[in-house]
Amino acid sequence: MDKKNALRAGALAAGTTLMMLLMSSPALALTRDDGDDPGTGLTVVETLGLYVLLPLALFVGIAGLVMVLDRSKPEHRVFARKPKTDAKV
Repeated sequence: MDKKNALRAGALAAGTTLMMLLMSSPALALTRDDGDDPGTGLTVVETLGLYVLLPLALFVGIAGLVMVLDRSKPEHRVFARKPKTDAKV
């Protein structure tokens, strides 16, 4: 990538980030709207369980099912090739 394209990409990224920061107004988040009814907050353990442990458990479960239910034949499996060592001197 040449210098001109890099500068253009950087300017675009900076401009987009600046516009997003200017358009979002966190000060308005303190103002309650009509009909706003937030529930009780989550504890640290609940948050970690919901956003860390549950996705990890789902990933491990799906990966385990794929590995256990794999019906492919051994001759159809792809293995990494061993590098050829040609000793031509």
